[in-house]
Amino acid sequence: MQDASFTSTNTSGNANHYDVVVVGGGMVGAAAAIGLGQLGLSVAVIESRQPQPYDPLQPLDVRVSAISVASEQLLTRLGVMDELLTMRHAPYTGLETWELDGCLTAFSAEQVDQSHLGYFFENRVIQLSLWQQIYKMDNITLLCPAKVMQFSRLRDSHQVGILLDNGDTLTTTLLIGADGANSQVRQWAGIGLTGWDYAQSAMLININTQTPQQSITWQQFTPAGPRSLLPLPGNHASLVWYDDANRIKQLSQLSDLQLAEQIRLHFPSRLDPNFTVENRGSFPLTRRHAQQYYQDNLVIIGDAAHTINPLAGQGVNIGFKDVDVLVAQIANAIGNGKTWWHASVLKHYQQARYYDNQLMMTAMDAFYAGFSNNLLPLKLLRNGALKLANIDSPLKRKVLKYALGLN
Repeated sequence: MQDASFTSTNTSGNANHYDVVVVGGGMVGAAAAIGLGQLGLSVAVIESRQPQPYDPLQPLDVRVSAISVASEQLLTRLGVMDELLTMRHAPYTGLETWELDGCLTAFSAEQVDQSHLGYFFENRVIQLSLWQQIYKMDNITLLCPAKVMQFSRLRDSHQVGILLDNGDTLTTTLLIGADGANSQVRQWAGIGLTGWDYAQSAMLININTQTPQQSITWQQFTPAGPRSLLPLPGNHASLVWYDDANRIKQLSQLSDLQLAEQIRLHFPSRLDPNFTVENRGSFPLTRRHAQQYYQDNLVIIGDAAHTINPLAGQGVNIGFKDVDVLVAQIANAIGNGKTWWHASVLKHYQQARYYDNQLMMTAMDAFYAGFSNNLLPLKLLRNGALKLANIDSPLKRKVLKYALGLN
């Protein structure tokens, strides 16, 4: 694997110019860089640290993502999916959900004529495969390790200036913020946020189990929050424990043996009890949505634009949808001889993504709130809804296709 460090050769004091500068080289930012690089644009990616090299014997990371079929199609177009599938992954063909003493609803790949619903990958492995593709592209420059010290709008030039922590300066026609929930780009642009904290947290727990690699991801709803299993390669799985923030904090202080006992007590009996805890981490649940996605010469994507309840694993998938639409809008502008970085092009990106993201965020909130309580009328209503949802119907297939990004 190539070294991603960058040494500036600029000694004249003049700024290096790029058509696009992407701040943030994570999964979504790296995908955007490749997609725009494939259009022939010159791209720079600013990132503070590079992903760890891949070793199939290294411990599994706790940060994993469910890559939908639509995201798989994007990664294939970006030229990374074949390489990604040579690294650790677990395909899944079914999704099941139920509540305590309630009805089970099952979705399967067969219902939408697919061989699988998606893959589970470690986030770092996805990022690494994208970086390996970037190394092959002469028109993409990785600036790593590097941090932005200052942004500025250059007068009368329709460009953004960027000062890095090593003193180098860049100029760009389009600045892309892919720098996460606390986006420096979004804050500099003065783009406001709406949202709230859920007063809950999620704990991610990697386990080693006697059960062979699984193909079904499942979650059981309880009044305190869901309990989920995500398949991982080999005799491994990722458990997700949603609960009150104080409860998660308490669980985080337990030893691996003590945590395993709590899991056996509070997870459904379908979980193989013969497991050991290998790794764990936790994070608070928050919802954030930027009030707009673009300004002149600037656009935000992924978590910089929206953070969603992770219940259905849609976070990175809607970020990849952002990339897909943004690249398509810019490609269309270039193909029609338009000014590809103009606000009108970026506006089309926002129009295509804003309300779709809002719909997904609201649906996840309603689903989460509707199942995370024990009110009898609501319990009866959702049991009826689960029974209805479990009937193989055109509506069920349409919902599944939407979740997979297939329409």
